[in-house]
Amino acid sequence: MTPLPVMLPVALPDYAAAAAERLDAQARAYFDGGAADELTLAANLQAWRQIGLQSRVLRPMAGAHTRVELLGRTLAHPVLLAPVAYQRLAHPDGEIATAQAAAALQAGMVLSTQSSVPVETVAHIVRRDPESGPLWFQVYIQPDRDFTLALVRRAEAAGCEALVLTVDAPVSGARDRERRAGFRLPPGVRAVHLEGLRLPPAPALRPGQSALFDGLLADMPTWDDVAWLVGQTRLPVLLKGITHPDDAGLARQVGAAGLIVSNHGGRTLDTLPATAELLPRIVAAADGLPVLVDGGIRRGTDVLKALGLGARAVLVGRPQVHALAVAGAQGVAHMLRLLRDELEIAMALTGCRCLAEAASALSPRR
Repeated sequence: MTPLPVMLPVALPDYAAAAAERLDAQARAYFDGGAADELTLAANLQAWRQIGLQSRVLRPMAGAHTRVELLGRTLAHPVLLAPVAYQRLAHPDGEIATAQAAAALQAGMVLSTQSSVPVETVAHIVRRDPESGPLWFQVYIQPDRDFTLALVRRAEAAGCEALVLTVDAPVSGARDRERRAGFRLPPGVRAVHLEGLRLPPAPALRPGQSALFDGLLADMPTWDDVAWLVGQTRLPVLLKGITHPDDAGLARQVGAAGLIVSNHGGRTLDTLPATAELLPRIVAAADGLPVLVDGGIRRGTDVLKALGLGARAVLVGRPQVHALAVAGAQGVAHMLRLLRDELEIAMALTGCRCLAEAASALSPRR
């Protein structure tokens, strides 16, 4: 087990700074980079800072708690671990350590399709603790639909409680930082769930044709494929990557159980608005579907703001791999504890006894 550093981080940015010294250049580029000029990456962070809170004093706080209801479960707090691929780039234990931390801190965890540890192993760790949060499995609809369905069946058999279908990345963004670093997976790190996946052969292109428009996009999923997936599983399916109100409405029509407002951490289309900016419009369009949000969550105050804007819960991505790189399972657990402690402080100082009252903590916008 990796020990915590001598100078214990006191906030999530401390873990980011410490991880920058431990990760090699390629891993840093993969985990920390965004698309193109990384404007959306920066906007995600800045947007939460621009939302103010207002203090309330002398409020009765007996019985205060951070519990939330989500997909039929009562969660101890509203912070989940987002799906992050190839976590063994950050630490030899990878997703094993992340799962141990999530279970210890009663945090929900979304395991990536591109995990470096099998879902069965992660599920075994989570299930050992009856107080642990839920384990969800992230999936992409692959060109080989049978392969996609086989992954779904593995997640079901392992005991996952929901599927998170990522819909905003039919192709990778223009990740300049990764390309400048010459990113390649090192030996021993691989996407274990994608072994055996056969991609369709690349078409022969004439000069002037596009590999994207004349090739790859022909097999990209559509709303019909989402409806197919929803109909193939007993698990609730949440759609991750919703940034437009019209797509929230379409998600309802095809039977989605929830939405995750996400711009993929600024890794796909640069200049997309920050998720904090998008959240209220998606909540309104969701018409009662549970809405979660990720992107730039670094403080407990950010969590309170997100719930005040209508989110049911939040997910954190980069902070988990920063903490993982610094101190393994202990680091991720400590990172989650820091967020929850900050959330409780923010609730106490704004007079919120429960997160259903979070909207009252928001400062009126000018």
